[in-house]
Amino acid sequence: MRNVLFLLFLLVFGATVCGNLLIITLVSTSKNLHTPMYFFISQLSIADIILTTDIVPKLLHILLNNGETISFKGCLTQFYFFDFADAFECFLLAVMSYDRYVAICNPLRYTSIMTNRFCVKLVTTCWLLGHFISFIVTIAISRLNFCRSNIIDHVFCDIVPLLDLSCSDTLFINLEIYVFGTPTVMIPTTIIVMSYTYIVMSVLRIPSSTGRQKAFSTCSSHLIVVSIFYWALFSVYILPSRGQTGVVNKILSLLYTAFTPLINPIIYSLRNKDIKEAVQKAFHKHIM
Repeated sequence: MRNVLFLLFLLVFGATVCGNLLIITLVSTSKNLHTPMYFFISQLSIADIILTTDIVPKLLHILLNNGETISFKGCLTQFYFFDFADAFECFLLAVMSYDRYVAICNPLRYTSIMTNRFCVKLVTTCWLLGHFISFIVTIAISRLNFCRSNIIDHVFCDIVPLLDLSCSDTLFINLEIYVFGTPTVMIPTTIIVMSYTYIVMSVLRIPSSTGRQKAFSTCSSHLIVVSIFYWALFSVYILPSRGQTGVVNKILSLLYTAFTPLINPIIYSLRNKDIKEAVQKAFHKHIM
């Protein structure tokens, strides 16, 4: 069974890295994709590569050796990049929803609002906030005393199994997680909900059904990605059921860290004409 899982996760890891690298390459080389929306999609692909590279290679090593050790610093490093990728993606999805709001609700002012400089500032802010939040939480974890079992009952170094191993009073760190974690989730969620509320109201005012369908199609990929991301996030961390076992939590975590980064480029490539055309042009250029 371990060999089957190893092959499965190896294929998923390879497909995830290749798919997201393809998105990044197409956005950076194709002039048709030099727009704010595709710039944000490329940043999402970078975050997905960071997340899957942080988790899956160590998981593959664990499967090959039927269990594996990790140093304390290695564990904290793994958690740091995992937490950073999560926080960054939360903020980035909110930025992407704002971009769609401006495109649909203020189309005449879109180019003047979503300038290249403004987009870079937005993404830079997301990167800085992600690193800041992850740094604060990681430092707090590093100060805990670990005097119980040194076996992490999880597939990677996550916050809950690490706190379970600590013999320190975790009240302060739980408060810290609440103080930093709640805004990290709730502020982007609020921005996304408000943006799509205005988008729906604006689209419903469009008289023709063709116009409404075209407007909604520009948001469909982003909505699917947002739904998958927040479903996984809330299932694992926000609203875990009382009867949820450790095995169920591990499976949900694997779906969240290994399979979601694979799904994102598939969604954007299958549902996007511009990316399909860019792939075809790149393929024909390479063949010629």
